[in-house]
Amino acid sequence: MRNSRYGRIVDNDCFTLEFAPPDGHWGITDRPRRSTQKGYPTKATMQNTAIATVDLTAIRHNLEVIRARCSHSRVMVMVKANAYGHGLVQVAQGLSAADAFGVARLQEALILRDRGIRQRVLLLATLLNPAELALCSEKNIDVVAHDHVSLESILAQARLTPLRVWLKLDTGMHRAGFSDEAFVSADRRLLEHPGILERVHMTHFSRADDAASRHQQSARFFRCRSRTTPTPASLANSGALIASPETHAEWVRPGLMVYGVTPTAAPRVPELRPAMTLHSFIISIRELDTGEPVGYDGCWTTQRPSRIGTIGIGYGDGYPRHARNGTPLWIDGRLVPLVGRVSMDSLTVDLTDCESAAVGDRVELWGPHLPAGTVAQHADTIPYELFTSIQNRVVRVYV
Repeated sequence: MRNSRYGRIVDNDCFTLEFAPPDGHWGITDRPRRSTQKGYPTKATMQNTAIATVDLTAIRHNLEVIRARCSHSRVMVMVKANAYGHGLVQVAQGLSAADAFGVARLQEALILRDRGIRQRVLLLATLLNPAELALCSEKNIDVVAHDHVSLESILAQARLTPLRVWLKLDTGMHRAGFSDEAFVSADRRLLEHPGILERVHMTHFSRADDAASRHQQSARFFRCRSRTTPTPASLANSGALIASPETHAEWVRPGLMVYGVTPTAAPRVPELRPAMTLHSFIISIRELDTGEPVGYDGCWTTQRPSRIGTIGIGYGDGYPRHARNGTPLWIDGRLVPLVGRVSMDSLTVDLTDCESAAVGDRVELWGPHLPAGTVAQHADTIPYELFTSIQNRVVRVYV
């Protein structure tokens, strides 16, 4: 990524994308009034019609919103899965105010260290051999003890090189973590080991937006902790951070909130700003008579003379193939419905009631006018999956 006269240029494999000046225009359209907005590509070694714009200012703002809600807690930002599709390195480098970052793969942690990230990095529950644990010690990467195997490996490595360890209690997720008695025993062993630099107790909510379930899990966590020597704790993900201040403890671990989205059933946080806008362009418009099938398998048929627009993005870019007919897209200041099956490289929309739409017009798949959560509902999925499904051939632009 480098600066140009008019904005930033992002190189993504074979793509070079530059922002247009206010009076610039995009090559394929002959209507300058539609192509003078900043954000349209003006030169590319290969044209790309699928672009994800990530607003780092919005992400920093969202971190401030989070801090205001848990002012006595340190904030570990979840950047696993390429920062929920927003860009691992770019997001971490843009969040100098974060206290720590959470990842799920060792290579993610190593990339952060290689790119100069100095905050604490937690590698969540995974499988690590002795060489990898030694690398975690060398690179100052925190690790998680979540069962007997991981505990014994960590204790063995800590005899050689020191480690910071997060001890995980299974309070109901039943995915990873110790039972109550095993947790108390493991904590004692970590406390007595000279190679363990720090212990942090943690758990994970299976239904953070369900008050009864959340209370049951947190009560079990604190009850078990009462049998151990005091040490920092971490419970709250985004849902608990919003709905349950008593779970904030010394550390919180927000994920989706950082990227401007409220978890599905949690109370809405209006201050959050969506960080990603996924957009494409109209590449073709066809006039069809009544009764014409559209797309693979003809799963949608025109009920009137119709204008059908083809959009240059598909499931090969990460847009959900199973998005239903009627899933909204934002074009020319209004919502228009998806029609027909999503293809690998394109999808189709009904432009009959959007008469001014033309080839070259920008299409918002999700963003400030169309929340990712709305699209996720129409596709029977969740925003997490939408974001993390974005493929490498989609150019990511950081503003």
